[in-house]
Amino acid sequence: MLSLVSEEIEAYSKRHTQAEPEQLQKLMAFTYEQMELPQMLTGRLEGRLLKLLVQLVQPTLIVEVGTFTGYSALSMAEGLPEDGRLITCDNDPDVQKVAQRAFDESPYGNKIELKMGEAIETIQQLDEAIDFSFIDADKVMYTKYYEAILAKTRPGGVILLDNMLQSGHVLSPQDDQARAIHQLNEMISTDNRVENVLLTVRDGVQFVRKRE
Repeated sequence: MLSLVSEEIEAYSKRHTQAEPEQLQKLMAFTYEQMELPQMLTGRLEGRLLKLLVQLVQPTLIVEVGTFTGYSALSMAEGLPEDGRLITCDNDPDVQKVAQRAFDESPYGNKIELKMGEAIETIQQLDEAIDFSFIDADKVMYTKYYEAILAKTRPGGVILLDNMLQSGHVLSPQDDQARAIHQLNEMISTDNRVENVLLTVRDGVQFVRKRE
């Protein structure tokens, strides 16, 4: 993932954002040392944003699509009320082991349930409304994830979608991922079911609120 801002500005922003808990710092270090594609990790800036937004929304149920090593799930769980819970979906058994270990070691891990398998099926099987969600998985599938989650989201609920600028490639999409994300950005910006703002945080975050 190419940075959309200079390395100096990115570093400055990180220095002036409160640090994540030590466990998350260790999880980040492990991810960069041991995992393929460590740049998929959410990181401090976006992780602290997720925590703050969860604290503002005060959700009962969060759904995450794309667990990776568990950093984003733990960031959101940190902001969850005591009676809140988070369902995170992934289908990679290698990351399952890493993420579940991180959840087991965290004081917030008891709020998290890791569901393996197809995220669409997990979402469709929910029998309660989603208050807050975070989509960060297969980019070509984003529209399907968005529609499945929006259908289950309560009025006033929040949906965040990551990597919505594709390192700037949305300006002139040349591959399936960039084309899929550009088309979804176009759709969301004219979707009368929601309100939205596309934030230039890291690789772009769509901040979507379902209309009441």
